[in-house]
Amino acid sequence: MCLVCERIDMIKKGENPYFVKELETGYVVIGDHQHFYGYSLFLCKEHKIELFQLEPSVKRKFLEEMSIVAKAVSNAFGAEKMHYELLGNCDTHLHWHLFPRKNGDLENYGNKGKGPVWWYPREKMYSDGNCPSDSELKSMKAKLSEELEKLIK
Repeated sequence: MCLVCERIDMIKKGENPYFVKELETGYVVIGDHQHFYGYSLFLCKEHKIELFQLEPSVKRKFLEEMSIVAKAVSNAFGAEKMHYELLGNCDTHLHWHLFPRKNGDLENYGNKGKGPVWWYPREKMYSDGNCPSDSELKSMKAKLSEELEKLIK
């Protein structure tokens, strides 16, 4: 089973503490590490590795819902700009990485603190110090859930 499928299985069992909301085509979760505060993911319900493998109507809905999730993340966490990634280099199961960006969040990496998230050193981005506490995670989930509810109605 792939890592994303394992995370989805945890959601279905009520065991994924990062789970925020189920949508028609996927699951919204807060990222395990939060250097980019509000970093969230949208996990496709179907185990596919390429967008073009989804049925056209499912693909359109998946992209529409990802856009709604991105807007909710932006609103909830005060993004100045959103970065979107659907790479599949390690975990090939379709999933979007949604990074709310703010000026200077790269701490002088790249051009005046602006650039892609991968300019930030991996060892810093994925350090234990960037994991949200239980209370931080609860607050983040509440903020994102509230914004999703506003946009989905």
